[in-house]
This record gives sequence, structure tokens and C-alpha cells, in this order.
Amino acid sequence: MLPQRNEVLATPIGDQVPHATTIVAATFAGGVIMAGDRRATSGNIISQRDVEKVFRADDYSCMGIAGTASTGIEFARLFRVELEHYEKLEGRTMSVAGKANRLATMIRGNLPMAMQGLVVVPLFAAYDPDKDEGRIFSYDVAGGPYERERFDAIGSGSIFARGSLKKLYRDGASADDMTMTLIQALYDAADDDSATGGPDVTRKIWPIVSVIDADGFRRLSEDQVSDYVEQMLEARLISPDGPIAPLR
Repeated sequence: MLPQRNEVLATPIGDQVPHATTIVAATFAGGVIMAGDRRATSGNIISQRDVEKVFRADDYSCMGIAGTASTGIEFARLFRVELEHYEKLEGRTMSVAGKANRLATMIRGNLPMAMQGLVVVPLFAAYDPDKDEGRIFSYDVAGGPYERERFDAIGSGSIFARGSLKKLYRDGASADDMTMTLIQALYDAADDDSATGGPDVTRKIWPIVSVIDADGFRRLSEDQVSDYVEQMLEARLISPDGPIAPLR
């Protein structure tokens, strides 16, 4: 006997579109770094292996997206245009708090779509010239901005990445050391979360890594990221679970 119509479970629309997964960010001495894996999934299917999830917002800020990939990419584009528009009108850049609150308003406006499964949760990072330090903001689906100290992670692999960062993060670390820390955290996330993609050595697909400090936003080249990945993989051949944090 065939099931009645009201007994058939429809697949939510949010499960049918590609989703971006894991983004990590951490502050270092004089700035902030954000990194993201490259995998997008549709349910249990890998829909894209080289999607970009970390975007430049302006000269001193960036955002990473987790959730519905198409909506997140559109958010990033609109956010960048709004910051450029403000700068042209006012003749100065918006404050870090102003940028974080503006992004919160955009997320809040997407709430009806989020209720239908098209959820986007960004991670925002910026260099604050007034404090000479990096700042990190995360959000909920209703747009509430929450400033995070030291580091944060979003996406399906965030619980594993955040656990890795808790052990490996060091206050006052250099940009070089913090970049390696984030590469390690993404690898740990991919090790335990099937929706997070690790570095693809055969296809030469590496994580995206962006650094923001007093000199502005810069994205590391693929050659630069591959060097970090190769160092990390070599060490993992000896210690598969990664570096051990000292107890004292």
C-alpha cells in the first residue's frame, strides 16, 4: 500500500542547495587571520570541492560564510558594496563596530528565508586601528553580533576546530605561527566532520587564508598556503593527531 500524501516527508529546500562549512579566525599580535576550507555539500553529496568562503569586505575587514552558499556569497557582495558606498558618501571608513552592526542588520533581514532552511551565519573579522588589534564577531540566525576574544569558528566542523584552537592558540603569536595554527584547526575539523574538506593534495586545492593588520587585507597565495599545508602534513605523518599542547 502506497503511503498517503501527508505521510510523505518532503526534503527541506535548505538540504537541496550547496552549503559552505567550516571557517576559523584568530587574532595575532597586531591583527587577525581568517581561514576556510573549500568543500560545499548538498546533503551527503560533495557539490563543489573548491568553493570560496572567505571574502574581502574592505581594506581592513573580511567575512567568512557558513550555511547556504549562494545566499552567503550574495551577502558578501552586498556587504562590500555597502561599505564602499558609505566610504564614498562619508569620506571615511565605517568603524569596526559599525561594520559588525551593519552585517547584523543584513542577517536579520534574511530571517524569513532562514526559517525555510536557507540559513547563512557569517564570521566577521577586522583590524581596528584605534586599538591596533584584530577583532572577531560571530552571529546567530537572528543577526545578533557577538564579539569573540582570541578565536572563533563557525560551520559544521566548528566544534572540532574550536577544540583544536583551544589547545593550540597562544597569545601574542606571530602571523606566521597563527596561520599554521588555523591550518591545523581546519585539518582537525576535516578529520572528524565529513562536510569539511581537508587539503586536496592531488587536485592542489588548499584552504583560503586571509590576513588583516595595519597594512590592510591580504590573501595568501596558493603557493604560500601549500607551504604551510606541506609542513603540517609532514608532521602529521609522525603524529597523526597533530601537535600536543603542553600541560604546563
